[in-house]
Amino acid sequence: MANHNCDLVVIGSGPGGYVAAIRASQLGMKTICVEKSELGGVCLNWGCIPSKALLKSAEYANFLGHANDFGFNNVKYDIDFPAVVKRSRGVANQMSGGVKYLFGKYKVQHVVGFGVLKNKTTVEVKDPNGIVTDTITAKNIIIATGARTRILPGIEVDRKNILTSTEAMIQEKAPKDLVIMGSGAIGVEFGYFYNAMGTNVTILEFQDRIVPVEDKDISKELERHFKKSGIKCITGAKVTSAKSNANGALITYEKNGKVETIQAEKALNAIGIQANIEGIGLEAVGVQVDRGTIKADHICRTNVPNIFAIGDVIGAPALAHKASAEGIAVVEYLAGHGEHGINYGNIPGCTYCVPQVASVGLTEEKAKEAGYEVKVGKFPFTANGKAHGIGRAIGFVKMIFDAKYGEVLGAHMIGPDVTEMIAEVGLARELGGTGKSIFKTIHAHPTLSEAVMEASAAAYDEAVNI
Repeated sequence: MANHNCDLVVIGSGPGGYVAAIRASQLGMKTICVEKSELGGVCLNWGCIPSKALLKSAEYANFLGHANDFGFNNVKYDIDFPAVVKRSRGVANQMSGGVKYLFGKYKVQHVVGFGVLKNKTTVEVKDPNGIVTDTITAKNIIIATGARTRILPGIEVDRKNILTSTEAMIQEKAPKDLVIMGSGAIGVEFGYFYNAMGTNVTILEFQDRIVPVEDKDISKELERHFKKSGIKCITGAKVTSAKSNANGALITYEKNGKVETIQAEKALNAIGIQANIEGIGLEAVGVQVDRGTIKADHICRTNVPNIFAIGDVIGAPALAHKASAEGIAVVEYLAGHGEHGINYGNIPGCTYCVPQVASVGLTEEKAKEAGYEVKVGKFPFTANGKAHGIGRAIGFVKMIFDAKYGEVLGAHMIGPDVTEMIAEVGLARELGGTGKSIFKTIHAHPTLSEAVMEASAAAYDEAVNI
């Protein structure tokens, strides 16, 4: 058994853990990162990154299906589904290898195994058989163990006919039909992907609209485009059972008091996630847990002063960039750079189906509930020259401002490349920008980002292009 001493041990190498480990090493801490599987965690290997590779293939498939709109006639193509999956896996492997390279560059030691807290300064590392291979003594510990798919009672995930997102990424062929339970980011992204691959897709959502965390106008617009693409969206549907049978997957749900069933070749459980807090020694050390997640304060510190937790394991929002920001904030605090923490009100959310969805800040409904008098401006991409030029004149930008002071309360976008555009609004909010400061800033023409300027101007009745 190997014994190690260090300043910081990070349990988990996802986008929170690996970033925290690298930044800590940059700041002069001797750092060890414990990871039982591929470096980069779920995000790089089975989530954010490989799914975007799949979605790009879907985008190209849709383009080829409408190539005549761009002057390319009689285009014939076949979808090589295994090749689509292979490319996605290659991208994931490359990014995981990049983390390994960065660990070497910044002298972060990687210890392979499952990390368990023994006491407040000691982590034991176990192999797959539960044998302790390493003992690490550290001044501080960061728990970054992430999350996994939440499986509700009655949903019998067998990973053959009833899948999680992991199996959905590596199918050998596109199924004839697919039922997706849940319409969050995972659900709608896979819905878009498999629809583009030729699958008949049905999405079941318990709430009264798809992507229910988004602004209501965004939900309505996305559902409209999904239905136009042939994706069936059933909202207000409570899934009560999902079971494999001889024909694939049988899904039972309740809607308006009626029990309905759907038979499909495959089903995807995309209802949500749950934190990985079991078996990591929290009870032995006395780290407090609340409703399935680790309790942490504004600087991600648990009730045990030298133990911190970041990312999905401390709860929503379950976003890679949130975890990364938390990791950096923790290690900079440990290095004496202050308790700047995280501005949780200014974390963008992005969904990469087509049309893309991006948002930051308050929805119109939440802003009014918070007592704000609001100014709201919307600008459609049908009035944007660049959007027409690239053949993607769909969706809109919606900006929400405090009527009294002009503060940017929120932004909600659906359309082409809006996941790239949302950062402008995040920066404006971080710097205390106002609606007028946005639309008085000259935006290049023709660009998609002009829609942000135009929507902001519309809120003040100064838009000239609608």
